[in-house]
This record gives sequence, structure tokens and C-alpha cells, in this order.
Amino acid sequence: MQKEKGEINFLSATIGGIMIQYDEFGPEIVVNVYNPKLNFHGFLVVDNTALGPGKGGIRMTPSVTIDEVAKLARAMTWKNAIADLPFGGAKSGIAADSKKLTQKKKDEIVRAFAEALRGIVPEQYIAGPDMYMAEHEMAVFAKVLGNKSCTGKPKEMNGIPHELGSTGFGVSIATKIAAEHKGIKIKGAKIAIEGFGNVGTFVAKHLSEAGAKIVCVSDSKGCICNEKGLDYNKLMDVKEKTGSVINYKPGKVLPNKDIVYTDVDILIPAAIPNLIVANDVSRIKAKLIVEASNIPMEPFVEEMLHKKGVLVVPDFVANGGGVISSYVEYIGGNEKEMFKTVEKKITRNTKIVLEHSDAEKLTPRGAALEIAKRRVLEKCKTCRI
Repeated sequence: MQKEKGEINFLSATIGGIMIQYDEFGPEIVVNVYNPKLNFHGFLVVDNTALGPGKGGIRMTPSVTIDEVAKLARAMTWKNAIADLPFGGAKSGIAADSKKLTQKKKDEIVRAFAEALRGIVPEQYIAGPDMYMAEHEMAVFAKVLGNKSCTGKPKEMNGIPHELGSTGFGVSIATKIAAEHKGIKIKGAKIAIEGFGNVGTFVAKHLSEAGAKIVCVSDSKGCICNEKGLDYNKLMDVKEKTGSVINYKPGKVLPNKDIVYTDVDILIPAAIPNLIVANDVSRIKAKLIVEASNIPMEPFVEEMLHKKGVLVVPDFVANGGGVISSYVEYIGGNEKEMFKTVEKKITRNTKIVLEHSDAEKLTPRGAALEIAKRRVLEKCKTCRI
């Protein structure tokens, strides 16, 4: 039977009791590591290397599974492709509880995991920081397999620190492009940012500098709103001194979730996954939603919002600044070059996605996936096309 356009054929295999799905894109390499001496499991999935070596971070959590890693690796295939980088998609995980480990024991585990990946790294996989893995752990990893084995290293190892806010900066660029596309003037635009953490703070900084009015922000304690606008520097000071943005004055304190329903031009989810669900759609007033966090809503919810006339810029388009920064580090670039490259690539690719969405009458996610798949297939020598 002839395959329909856009259809993906799936095969599957059971590895370690977990079902892994395979299709024409990958995965190409699946590694299951067990170290009895240090008592940890580790997983690596290199999903696709058509565009270059697989790129994706290492996460360390007690519950990480190979299935989770495989899904994240596929997401990285599309993120790197839409960012127009010479990287494929990959991800790895170490099943260990970082909070219960001494730094010495954690370093031993990272070294052992790196050693187990010798021969794959860096030719087919380049690591990076993810959950409970930061620049210190990347330094440990790099000392085993070399500086080209990972990004997110300390500055003294020619790394580009994530503290510079490349992801948040990229989201601010995507927001400006999408606002222009939607006919919203960024200067004076009312913006709500869910999550005032490492990404959300930089989004607020750069959009405030562009003249936008940040009227609502939230953190784990709640949401603070002021229609006249919240001062970025004062917000940062309050957050640092009191532990929560809800102590900002003057402002109205609301429950966290209520930020979704605020009367703003632009809503930027920048923290928790599945923030917006189907029941929220009718109550959303924002004309534009830019996904700074990963999976703030399911694709079918994006479809509902699209039909309502709300423009949604998908996560793997908007929050690609981090992986673009990793690329600049990988090729030996500096901080100035990083910001310039993030701005150039996020601008270009956001425009391409939104224009393709309009032309083909697709959701922005559908348009972005179509572009990403095309870029991979054009280079893929082993994909079944």
C-alpha cells in the first residue's frame, strides 16, 4: 500500500522492558548503560544525524527512562533542524537522585557515564547541561572525552555560560517577530510572563527594554499584576530579597493559574508544562502566545487556539536560543557572536514558520514540523523516503 504524504511508519523494539518506537527518521543509536559499582543506569538515544552529530543535554533524575530520553531526542531533532543548525537530535539521561548524592559521588557517576560513551562522543553525540546537570558536570564530562564532547562548560574551558540568558533572549526576539506578524506594536504591548525564572527573567528584561509593558508575572508562590506595568529591576530586587514576585508593590496578587486569563496582548508561558488545557481556551484574552517553556500545552490545544484566531509560536521555534548558543560555543565563538547568531537565526526562522503557516493554512507548529522534516530529509541518506 502506498504511503500517504506526511505519514510516518513506525516500528518498535523492546529495550530494557521499554517499548522504543522507530520510524524513517530514527533513532539511529540507543545505548543502555548499567554500572554495578556505582549503581546507576544511564541512557543515550541518538535520534538522527542527517544534519550533523546528535545534540542534546544530559538530565539526571531518579525517574528518567529510555522512553523519555527517546522522545526528547526526537524533539531535539526538530529543534536543531528548525534552528537551522548542523546538529542532529539526541538526548541522554542518568537515573540517579542528584539531591541525595555528594558532589564527589555525582562526579564519579558523570565520569563513568562519559567513559561508557567513548567512541560515540563527540563524533555522533555532543552533550550539554539539562536537569540537575550544570557547567560543573559538563567540565567533568569534558575532562574525560575532550572539550568538543559537550557544551555548557565553564567560561575558563571556553564555554558560554547559560547564565547569559540565551534562551530568554531568543524568546524575546521570537515575540517581537510574531507581534509584528500579528499586527501588535511591541512598544506599549501588554505582556504576561508565566514563570520568573532563568528564562522568564531574561524575556522580561529584553522586552521591557524594547518598550513593552510587563503587566503580570508569576512564580511558584503566585502571580502579581499591575496594569500600569511592573518595573523589571524592582521585580528582580523583590524576587531576590523576598523569594517571590508576589511581594512586589503596588500590585494585585492572583493564583498562579490566573495569569493565563489576564487581559493582555501577549502571553508567554515560561515555566511548567501543560499549563494551558482545552478548558482554558474560551477564557484566554491574549492575541499572541509565545511558548518559552517546553510543552506548555498539547498540540490539539494549539489547534483550538489557532481556530480562535490566537497566534501560538511553538516551543521548539521560540526557545531555540539555548541550542543556538551551544552551537556558537561548539565552533569556538564568543558571547558577542552568540547574541548576534541567536538574533539572526530566531528572526529568520520565526518569519519562515509564520509565513509558511499562513501560506499553507497550517498551525505554526504544523508549519514548523513540515519545515524541520524537509530539512532533515534533504540531507538524510538512510531515511526511507
